[in-house]
Amino acid sequence: MTPVVVDASVAMKWFVPEPLSAEAVRLLDGSFELIAPDLLFPEFGNILWKKITRGEIRAAEGPKILAALERVPFVVASSLPLLEPALEIAVATRRTVYDALYLAVAVSRDCALVTADDRMARALAGRPLAAHVHPLARPLA
Repeated sequence: MTPVVVDASVAMKWFVPEPLSAEAVRLLDGSFELIAPDLLFPEFGNILWKKITRGEIRAAEGPKILAALERVPFVVASSLPLLEPALEIAVATRRTVYDALYLAVAVSRDCALVTADDRMARALAGRPLAAHVHPLARPLA
């Protein structure tokens, strides 16, 4: 299996139809080891809350989506040991520590961070860390 770090922008697309959902679902085909920092879960919950409050999905769907997320076979990385490198990445790239934490996991595991966050991918373009960022819109080889 190919290890990849996924962020909440990708995980949400597994359960809520959005642009690039088909590309995100391909990551669930069993050929990828899905890695995420423990931050993914509260961040996912917050995105879900926003979608409910905006009327994009019904409140009754929330618990079902959370239950489905619990069944995804993640390798979960603890945030605490990666907080210092995440802070360094955040300062160097002017991205949030939240975003940088996903990237710190990818760097520590020498794999790609798959993200639907185009702003992040663009912000890192041309920098050494860009080698660890894989936009969801681009197929994984």
